[in-house]
Amino acid sequence: MSTKSPTEADILRPIQNVSKTYFIVFALAALALGAFLVGWAYQLSEGMAVTGLSDWGSGGGVTWGLYIGAFIWWVGIAHGGIILSAAVRLLGMDRYMPVARLAELLTLAGLSAAGFYIIVHMGRPDRMVTSVLGHYHITVNNSPLVWDVTVITAYFVLTATYLALTIRYDVTRLRDQLPDRFDLIYNVLTIGYSEKEDKVIDRMVWWVALAIIIMAPLLLHGGVIPWLFAVLPNYPGWFGGVQGPQFLTIALTSAISGVILLSAAFRKAYDWDHIITDDIFRGLLLWLGFFCLLFLWLQLQQLTAGSFHATVDHATATEGKFSNPLYYVPILSVLGVLGFIFATTIRPSLFTKLRAMVASVIVLLATLTEKLYFVLSGFWYPTFNIYDAVPGDYFPSAIELLSLAGTIGMVVLFFLVVAKVIPVVELHAIEHLRGDHGHGHDSEHEPVEESAKQPEVEA
Repeated sequence: MSTKSPTEADILRPIQNVSKTYFIVFALAALALGAFLVGWAYQLSEGMAVTGLSDWGSGGGVTWGLYIGAFIWWVGIAHGGIILSAAVRLLGMDRYMPVARLAELLTLAGLSAAGFYIIVHMGRPDRMVTSVLGHYHITVNNSPLVWDVTVITAYFVLTATYLALTIRYDVTRLRDQLPDRFDLIYNVLTIGYSEKEDKVIDRMVWWVALAIIIMAPLLLHGGVIPWLFAVLPNYPGWFGGVQGPQFLTIALTSAISGVILLSAAFRKAYDWDHIITDDIFRGLLLWLGFFCLLFLWLQLQQLTAGSFHATVDHATATEGKFSNPLYYVPILSVLGVLGFIFATTIRPSLFTKLRAMVASVIVLLATLTEKLYFVLSGFWYPTFNIYDAVPGDYFPSAIELLSLAGTIGMVVLFFLVVAKVIPVVELHAIEHLRGDHGHGHDSEHEPVEESAKQPEVEA
């Protein structure tokens, strides 16, 4: 591992340099998104019937499918990402400062993908205006979908504000080294900036982080999203008080996995071994193991409650879990990852960055598959049997599969573009690693030494 001291030039490297690999990844991501947009255009032309969704009885009685499963997955990744970043500031977890902004950006990208899924699944985008926004004062009190739209929008604004506040410090001090073509963006980001505001901004960011930590379990992936399912007693596979904590653990496992993969990609692309160190990956892997353990424990609670003298409907829904690979394969996969992480604590030599990345991919696939099964099982095993469902008939249509590839492509494009405009590693993180504690997130907010700062530009 490199021991050289990180510099401002390191975090500016993604902005100032492009490579053949960058253009290849950009082209592949754009192709994936473009393929889905073509499929979506066909869906808009022919109707939701081309997916086999939204019709009672189609696909074994499934009216929701991969669209909603992937929606939950992206929301979880987004919410878990900002929780990770907020914890860094709120709990003083300075070890993870170099990846905090990546987690914040992952939240914005994930929320954008989740919001896109809502529009796609509505069938007609104009319904967002005519049915949702046009009658918001009514729908907000009656529609779980509108609760989702509301909290996703609120969290997007909160995260964007959180990110913008921290960017002002970086852009001002690095302005002479940033490309002139983005002057308008930088000028907007630093409107009215004064060095005197730094202490105030630090305190504001702390309070925003506190709001995020509080809102996440109460209103977001521990609240509104699971409420969409958990308050419906006629769907035994969904109903229950455990859904809030269960969704929250899935969000955190997914988000940590996403941050590990993002960190590895940027470290590899820009030689950031001395910024995003192996120690960060080890720590993230341990946190991943902790939340995998919680995820499996809550799953065990559901299996136990559904197997021991449960109601007929609940028992039938639980029995289906033991026989469907969409459920037991992801559960066993997460268990395997947990076993690997536990083994690395006993024998540290088992840890490698590549293995951490593989574990992250397995967890992401497992959580996506489990959420898909969760959505499907509610329709496969309802309390009211108004049609003869045949569990296992559903398989995602080509357009649904393209939607997953398309949203992943959209998130990749988001990072490729943003990395060319703003530093994806905070200047505070570099100062902390370099030992310039003067203007980091410490309780003592002394000015940064002139020798540690870049020439400043008047805003």
